[in-house]
Amino acid sequence: MTALVSEARPVALSPARAEDRADSERLAAGFVRGDEDSFALVYRRWGALVYSLAAQSLGDAREAEDVAQQTFLAAWRGRQGYHAVRGPLPGWLVGIARRKIADAHAARSRRTELALAHATAQATREGADALGTAERPEAALDRVLVAQELRKLPLVQRRILCLAFFDDLTHVQIAERTGLPLGTVKSHSRRAILRIRRSVAESAASAE
Repeated sequence: MTALVSEARPVALSPARAEDRADSERLAAGFVRGDEDSFALVYRRWGALVYSLAAQSLGDAREAEDVAQQTFLAAWRGRQGYHAVRGPLPGWLVGIARRKIADAHAARSRRTELALAHATAQATREGADALGTAERPEAALDRVLVAQELRKLPLVQRRILCLAFFDDLTHVQIAERTGLPLGTVKSHSRRAILRIRRSVAESAASAE
């Protein structure tokens, strides 16, 4: 039993590591109190960590910089929510960063959907026969293909896309209007968009 207790004792930290931990704890305490100098030091010490996580996930330097800034701004505003007993400050910052990274991916998907919606709306309004002769042929072809693929979708998917793009409704509003579960609306929307993208890409490749 004595041997087991002895083996269970925590290993003592080296003086350098103990000093570093104490310094981090003082820094975190100043940060939570609202000390701006401590906040600046927190940013200098762990800003690169947050940025690298965002850059690795997003693959875009500018978006990674935005995520890093959003992370530290959110941390500063919500600093009273940090409690040292739950873990070190870097881990808390990483948790915020992951949520901001997820938000950035969602925003990127929305931008892609809006671009697709714009092309679809133009093609539907103008029609293939009304396309202007001065525009690039590739752009006209893309709009024609998108409109054709939209018409090929199952009725429920087509209705969801039209409500989202033409009526500018959110997934929640579409679920309320159609009576479909929110998860069903999201999955139908995702599958429909992927199907259109794939079909347009295949048609473009065949044309080449």
